[in-house]
Amino acid sequence: MRQMWIHRPGHIAIEGVTMQNSTMYSVVSSKLYEQRFERFKIGQAGTLMAVKPGLGGVSTRTCKMTEISRGGASFVVNTTIGLPQHYYLTIVGTKKRIGCAEVYRRDNRIQVHFIKPIDEEFLHQIVRYEFFTGGELKKH
Repeated sequence: MRQMWIHRPGHIAIEGVTMQNSTMYSVVSSKLYEQRFERFKIGQAGTLMAVKPGLGGVSTRTCKMTEISRGGASFVVNTTIGLPQHYYLTIVGTKKRIGCAEVYRRDNRIQVHFIKPIDEEFLHQIVRYEFFTGGELKKH
């Protein structure tokens, strides 16, 4: 199922409802945030990697992807305790790390904008993977 979402500073649409953002990062003006991207529902697992304060190491946690587009994604985590607002996302089965800035957090549901849009071919490989069983996702 596909949806079109508009990324606008100050507002995020989730499931057709527009809400005020809960973080300051979404109010920064950027052409990326104002672009319209096609969003796809997916269910892949992912890993979030964040650098600890003072470069004191790296923390990782798993997430379950719920939606993705060229410009951002939504996912669910077990807990948001200790999770910063900037981190890298890696979708299981790929080698790419995608830089993320969090724009929405409520309970364990998170929505992020990608620091740099992912390329269309990579996005379509992720989405196509949903339709296959037992297949390997082409690694980048």
